[in-house]
Amino acid sequence: MKLWMRKIAVALIAILTLGIYTPTYLIAEEENNEVISPKTNNSENDQISSPVLEDEFDSFLDEEQNYTDVITEQAIDYTYTKLGPRIVEKVEDEFTSIILPNIEQAIETILASVDQDKIIHYTITEQPTHGYGERIFNLYDNEAEEEIARFHVRRDNRPQEGYWFNFHYHLSEDNFETHHTIGEIYWDKNTPPKWMA
Repeated sequence: MKLWMRKIAVALIAILTLGIYTPTYLIAEEENNEVISPKTNNSENDQISSPVLEDEFDSFLDEEQNYTDVITEQAIDYTYTKLGPRIVEKVEDEFTSIILPNIEQAIETILASVDQDKIIHYTITEQPTHGYGERIFNLYDNEAEEEIARFHVRRDNRPQEGYWFNFHYHLSEDNFETHHTIGEIYWDKNTPPKWMA
């Protein structure tokens, strides 16, 4: 399993279970400690179980440090969904070499200006719009209950050139008015299929 998929799975399971799931090795260790020395003082039990707890805490910190990666992976999934298999099949090489790195860079730039404690409140929202709509996804702050950025893709029909896909995003800082360019991909002179087709 790829590393990024593992990270996403761990993060999702951690979020979904919210501490409800207790790993069986912790229960077994706790039972062993009680059976061997039921009347030992708490400091001994703490010393026995602390390495396990420290490992879990360290892995939690790693997950939190990679939260930007989780958001980026969700964004990439939404972008692939938006384009749909018919479009991806034709423009995948340019898309993966030009657009995806720029989307990752844009998200990292936006999240770099955010206090690290608040990043965990940021999520990717909205399903991509079908048909001819521009929206791919929005970056949302759940704590402040406000949109931070809107990522779009627009079809441009340029005379004598054909159709281009214009990827861009808008920020709440300027009331979502300025287009921040991510990149463009040439389609063809023929009309591209609807999004998600």
